[in-house]
Amino acid sequence: MALPRLTRAPRALSAFTRRLAVALALALTLAIGPGFAAEGIDDGPYVFRDAGGLTARWVCEGEPVVEHLRVRRWPATVPARCGVDAAVEIRAPVEARSRVDLRDVRRIVALSDVHGQYALMQRLLTANGVLDDRGDWAWGDGHLVLVGDVFDRGPAINEILWTLYRLEGQARAAGGGLHLLLGNHETMVLYRDLRYVNDRYFTTTNTLGIAYADLYGPDTVLGDWLRSRPVIARINDLLFVHGGLSPEFLALGIDNETANDRYRESLGLPREATREDPRYAPLYDGSASPIWYRGYFLDDGLDTAAVDALAARLGVRHIVVGHTSREHVEGHHGGTVVAVDSSIKNGENGELLFVEDGVMSRGLLDGQRVPLMEVE
Repeated sequence: MALPRLTRAPRALSAFTRRLAVALALALTLAIGPGFAAEGIDDGPYVFRDAGGLTARWVCEGEPVVEHLRVRRWPATVPARCGVDAAVEIRAPVEARSRVDLRDVRRIVALSDVHGQYALMQRLLTANGVLDDRGDWAWGDGHLVLVGDVFDRGPAINEILWTLYRLEGQARAAGGGLHLLLGNHETMVLYRDLRYVNDRYFTTTNTLGIAYADLYGPDTVLGDWLRSRPVIARINDLLFVHGGLSPEFLALGIDNETANDRYRESLGLPREATREDPRYAPLYDGSASPIWYRGYFLDDGLDTAAVDALAARLGVRHIVVGHTSREHVEGHHGGTVVAVDSSIKNGENGELLFVEDGVMSRGLLDGQRVPLMEVE
């Protein structure tokens, strides 16, 4: 959706014209948010696919920059500019959905809810040997799982997404894997709920004249990639999901892959449409939704016996979740539930969950490895 720049109306405008201008400004604010100042920021690239190849868009010192790239073979290179230190290598369009159901994985590391805190995420992964000093994959045949919520709050969403996109290719080449799961904030942004978007991105949308959700539309490289991501993943005897799987959701008889497919189908639909369609409504119902559920941690939620029964029904030993912020990576209900949202979103500290040969530990910001914290 293209958005016109706002200009100040002349004083001589008629009362009707002034009212019309105010109404237009209000509509635009609701569409893309309150920040209209064209500050001297750098942002991008936002890369769109088109019939001739790729169109890359940046904000450079507060001004829009566009470059059209003809693509003869993949990967294609988007040049470094506008504060981006390195060129971006674009792979061929995603054709298959990402399905994560793996066995015999020896090393796993997980985190969640990074919410735009790029520098802290990089520092944490580097200190613990997942990345090298150049920011490249160093985890070999290990697997890295991000359990949802890259979007919102923080100022470096695009930087994180391009980093994960790049690391996914490096991990695959090394015999490992990177798995980004969708959380509630990914779905919120794509259905245009902008309540938690950082003000920096309202400047970007005004400068580029493109609504925020459309910067990650299905015709963009990152939008196409996001739409191939799952919500629920299984590795060995661990189930990964942003909020959690509730008894109410399981009672619907929706298996993991059907749930993943329905999320993919519904990404970007208006919020009202997801609520009205019986195929999608259970995916977004906050009381039981896999991306919104908090019942493992509430006083009136599930007790340990119910959690154990749930895990047994799912055929796993552990359910690894984000969404509910803690100070540390913690084991709950005797370790059946592992909470990996360690409040990275605050930009001050964070932890990683390591699972190596079935043994769980925490990776700290200074690179120390300590036992999993158990919470009664």
